[in-house]
Amino acid sequence: MSVLAAATEGTSVGYSLLFAGVLLGSIVPVVPTGAVVGSAAAFAMTSNDLGLPTVVGLATLAALLGDLVTFTICRFGGPAAVRWVARGQHAERIEEVRGQFRRYGWQIIVVGRLLPAGRIPVLLAAGALTYPWRRLVPASFLAALLWAMAYALLGVVSGGIFDSPLVAVLIATLLVLLVGALLNLISARRRRPEPDPEPLPDDAAPACEPT
Repeated sequence: MSVLAAATEGTSVGYSLLFAGVLLGSIVPVVPTGAVVGSAAAFAMTSNDLGLPTVVGLATLAALLGDLVTFTICRFGGPAAVRWVARGQHAERIEEVRGQFRRYGWQIIVVGRLLPAGRIPVLLAAGALTYPWRRLVPASFLAALLWAMAYALLGVVSGGIFDSPLVAVLIATLLVLLVGALLNLISARRRRPEPDPEPLPDDAAPACEPT
């Protein structure tokens, strides 16, 4: 009975840490939430303490709640609260997302959750545009589910290769961080403005024939 109680307690602690880590990182981006999900999925694949469907479900719920809390702050919070959410964000990037929001709507919510550093500008734009809850919640749920499944897949790959839970968790964390860095690099290169064309020298300008 004591072994069963210890296993149950360990399972509860693991799920609680997963939920709290993803929820906290979705509100205050100081926790790499993707790494939390990938590590939990890898641990679920290499032990009997966690179940993979439960890991995905809890990660989805925590991510959804975190996004809704952030949206609430962006929509109903005062200027100081909005500045706190927008810290480190470029005004040009937020204005760009607003324009995309008007064109694509809920699709931007899904893409913003999946891309690194894309979630906060989207939620800021949604709050500024007073995006309706009836559209936000389903889109945010779909985005959170796809996000949780994507990062859990990295943990599944790691757990399928390595039998040791510790090694699988470490490899899953490295995979998530590597994928995140790669996506950040691609996103930064796509947002980089094209250089202005150099003006032609005076002698290269076409001369006007006298009339």
